Amino acid sequence: MKRAFTMIELVFVIVVIGILASIAIPKLAATRDDAEITKAIATIGAVKSSLATERQKRIIRGDFTAITSLSADGDAFSTFSADKDGNKNSVLESTVSECEDNNDAGCWVDNDDGTYTYRMPYDKTKTVTFSLTNGRFDCNSSISGDEGKNCKSLTQ
Repeated sequence: MKRAFTMIELVFVIVVIGILASIAIPKLAATRDDAEITKAIATIGAVKSSLATERQKRIIRGDFTAITSLSADGDAFSTFSADKDGNKNSVLESTVSECEDNNDAGCWVDNDDGTYTYRMPYDKTKTVTFSLTNGRFDCNSSISGDEGKNCKSLTQ
């Protein structure tokens, strides 16, 4: 006598696999956006930490000038001129994804006015603008609407 799966058993297995896939695929899709947001949070933390470190280095050297830009030679986030004589010190150890064009999401834009805009990964029209003021890299979470909510999600 031959032993084999019946058609009902095969259909049942296919239905179970379909149900599991319908649950897993949306979870996996959301994981990428969560990873991009976590990367942005880590970048913000790295910038803040680097600014604090640079501020302390300057104080130890007796230099009390304010840090006014993260850019050196137009290369935002990767280095900034730390010394008065123009010597560049690498502040961030990894590169930050800068937006190439208007269709990019999950990247940063240097606005050339001391502000830096992050485009959220799940929707490029939702942004958060960070400013470098008094040596602090912050966004305004009191703004109403999406930008205020996005600011809170990236900084708290």
